[in-house]
Order: sequence, then C-alpha cells, then structure tokens
Amino acid sequence: MNDNYTLTVAEERLADIIWQKAPLTSPELVNIAWEKLEWKKSTTYTVLRRLCEKGIFVNGSAIVKVAITREELIASQSRHFVNSSFGGSLPGFMASFFGGKKLSAKEADELKQLIDQHQEE
Repeated sequence: MNDNYTLTVAEERLADIIWQKAPLTSPELVNIAWEKLEWKKSTTYTVLRRLCEKGIFVNGSAIVKVAITREELIASQSRHFVNSSFGGSLPGFMASFFGGKKLSAKEADELKQLIDQHQEE
C-alpha cells in the first residue's frame, strides 16, 4: 500500500461521498455530486479519475467501488507523517504530540492496551 496518499480538497469532498454511498454507478455519483457540490459531470469525472489513479477507488463497468477505506487512508497518511517528520520514531512523535499534556488514566490505559496489542513477540 502506498504510504503517501495526499488528497486535494476537491478529492476529499468526492471521496467522502463515495465512501458513504459505494458501490454506486458513475451516473449516480454525477447526480449526487451535482446535488451536494454543484459540480458538473466533467468535474466529477476528472476528480474521480484522479482518485482512481491514486488507487483509492476503482471505476469499472460504470460502477465505482472502494479500493481503500477511509480508515486505511488515514492510517497510511499517519504512517507517512511519522516517517517523514520524525524519522519513523513513534516515541518521538508521541513526545512531540503530548508536549507536556497530561493523560487521563483512561487514555493511558487505552494507549497501553494498543501497545500490548502491537508489540512484537
């Protein structure tokens, strides 16, 4: 999976519609984009093509399907951010993120559980 998905504002807006409605036909998407975004057919197809080129959606036989869920996209973007901004150091990211902020006992327990779930044996 690509770890460097970046979306324009227009791409994000159309992606949100697709994630909510998929699978759907291309004509249905055009109608929804017109209703919600006031986009012309050509704009919708241009943005959809770019999203498909990025591997986020697939448009085949006039049916638009999800290739990467919103959650997978956010996880990929998060990994890319930590890699590019903190040299891949999750502790470095966490130290910067907290910046002196205190965690509640519940937050600390949730983080400990996540760490335990993902710790290598």
